[in-house]
Amino acid sequence: MTAQREWFETDYYAVLGVSPEATAKEITRAYRKLARELHPDQNPGDAAAENRFKEVAAAYDVLGDEAKRAEYDEVRRLGPMAGRGGPGGFTFNVGDMSGFGDLFGQMFSPGGRTRTTSGVGPRRGADQQARLTLDFADAARGVTTTINVTSEGQCTTCSGTGAKPGTSARACSTCGGRGAIDDNQGPFSFSSPCRTCQGRGSVIDDPCTTCRGSGVAAQQRNVQVRIPAGVDDGQTIRLKGRGAPGRNGGPAGDLLVEVSVRPHERFSRSGANLLVTVPITFAEAVLGGEIDVPTLDGTTVRLRLRPGTQSGSRHRVSGKGIDLTRRGQHTHGDLIVQVQVQVPTELDDAERAAIEALAAATRTNPRTGTAYGDEAT
Repeated sequence: MTAQREWFETDYYAVLGVSPEATAKEITRAYRKLARELHPDQNPGDAAAENRFKEVAAAYDVLGDEAKRAEYDEVRRLGPMAGRGGPGGFTFNVGDMSGFGDLFGQMFSPGGRTRTTSGVGPRRGADQQARLTLDFADAARGVTTTINVTSEGQCTTCSGTGAKPGTSARACSTCGGRGAIDDNQGPFSFSSPCRTCQGRGSVIDDPCTTCRGSGVAAQQRNVQVRIPAGVDDGQTIRLKGRGAPGRNGGPAGDLLVEVSVRPHERFSRSGANLLVTVPITFAEAVLGGEIDVPTLDGTTVRLRLRPGTQSGSRHRVSGKGIDLTRRGQHTHGDLIVQVQVQVPTELDDAERAAIEALAAATRTNPRTGTAYGDEAT
């Protein structure tokens, strides 16, 4: 197991407000909702919200990963066996255990004593969430842009040492700089993080005033991201390793970018297809002909209408939609054109005379049929 000490002390399900039986989608939904509400950009200067945001991110880091979640559930299930209160009343930490097999595989080390090491090892950085608003055309074509993100990074005042400039940390006298204290129990020797230095192995007597000895501080940073073509409104894009930096050499977390797409004044979309409504005249609908249809790139294409084209009918222009690639599958969408017969509201004398002549010459009645009692109205 790669369990951390916090796993025994923190109920991550309660942090996210979900039940232990929650599905992966329910966990992700709960995390996103809390992350939006608690994000530092939404709560500037609110330390409580910032701390809660970190707790939520840490909980999702475990529960949002299927393997970590299964491991976490197993560790929690062990209960007293995994912490204080086991046989003999001893306490041990499994922060660096890679499996119970490792524990027993090392049982008969030289001297007949087994030791489990502790201290603070590499820790993955937290996932972060950011929002990005795109124009409809940029979302359809894809774009490279820059996102401003607030996250913890190496404190620039102390260069990450945690000590006030001009001073330095000293080795912890309690643990001798190991970061762990041994607890001898007969043939076994277990270890736990040193409470004096909190497992760091060093003590800072004069902490940095900027980061208060932590070595990290909130920073603004610009992250360049490539948004793929065809991103949907409300879609979240995961950028590996672009989140908060890790601790003690651990990998950075991921950046989750939630995309909002502004509506277009003319176009809409359905999957990889673009949709546009184009007005036509009564004569074009009756007689047919060719019309110019706008495309998203600003050019036009010619569309041929058949005689008797109905208002509201849809016509397809192949290959003029969105070039979309998802899960390795490439799709080139089409442009779907819906025509709408434009009825004039004002007529000049010549137009009125022509319409009246058409009305006089018309011999069919569209309102004749069983729905109308087989009689003209």
